[in-house]
Amino acid sequence: MASLCYMRRLWDTTQVYRLLRVASQHRSAQQLQHQKVMDNKPWALFSDVGGDGLVEEVISIMKQHFNLVCHKDFLQNPQQNGPKIEALFLWGPLPAAEPSLLSLLPSLKVIANGGVGIDHIDVPYVNSVGVKVTNTPGVVSDATADIAMGLLLASARKIVRAHQLATGPETTLIMPELMGTEVTGSTLGIIGMGHIGSRIAQRARGFDMKILYHNRNRRSVEDEQAVGASYCKNMDDLLQQSDFVMLAVNLTPETTNLISRRELSLMKPTATLVNISRGKVVDQNALVEALQSGTIGAAALDVTHPEPLPRDHALLRLPNVLITPHVGTHTLNTTKKMVEKMVENAVAVVQGLSIPNEVIPK
Repeated sequence: MASLCYMRRLWDTTQVYRLLRVASQHRSAQQLQHQKVMDNKPWALFSDVGGDGLVEEVISIMKQHFNLVCHKDFLQNPQQNGPKIEALFLWGPLPAAEPSLLSLLPSLKVIANGGVGIDHIDVPYVNSVGVKVTNTPGVVSDATADIAMGLLLASARKIVRAHQLATGPETTLIMPELMGTEVTGSTLGIIGMGHIGSRIAQRARGFDMKILYHNRNRRSVEDEQAVGASYCKNMDDLLQQSDFVMLAVNLTPETTNLISRRELSLMKPTATLVNISRGKVVDQNALVEALQSGTIGAAALDVTHPEPLPRDHALLRLPNVLITPHVGTHTLNTTKKMVEKMVENAVAVVQGLSIPNEVIPK
């Protein structure tokens, strides 16, 4: 009987060892398969997770198609991963696509930019070293149009100041300074009637606003009728007639300082300037003067130059200015769509396919 028990224990032990060996082999096979999958995916460099980088929720979208190296880790040992990186994902201006970085990426094929604006990329230079540039038009339009209308409404109705007074420990009555500007029925002038400008016009129509627009090229009659917009060939006419002037242009040499002293002087003294494009589109020194002197009534800005402004900048101290820190596209849904399009563009370049959103220098 004792012998039989011993044999059973021996058999049980053998079985355990056999099962452990099979499990170990299975794990090794899985690890080998995982390694093969990783080896087959191209490598990409991206900014970082959190802070100025990408939110954690969208990293998995990139990992489906790329092995990832964040910029901070890359800088610790550029020689290790630099030669195998084929895609660079830019989020905002980070990591900066400068010659010093590109020289460390000899296999780079594409810079996939998140967002439409590419003023932070020297596209002709990047193309000259054999690298494509892509962006993400379309997917940012709704979120940016939302923040544009949010800024317009918040500025017109002094919502931020009203909140401060409503929650202030010493407030005992509603202040006369909260008297706002009527949005419904007012005139909105949109400078730049592209994807975003059109979406802004759609939203403004819901407020029964009269919509004027100025664009490099006039839109079709169908496009104008769809949003109830009237074309102003001369931008000066738009500036003179509008209660709210909305800037929705790309930053180019032609649009740099598009709004300066002369243009501000044409606006109504009660008018509000709303900028959701780029900070350099507005001459900020001229804007400060116009706001201080009463040349215009207010400004609502999602963009400045630089970002953020120095803490002693005059714009930060003016009571008729509302500033947000370039958050036009900052919704989780839009961020996911942007990253998906970034990945789609990068995969197309790496695999030699048709590129959905290549930026071609003019």
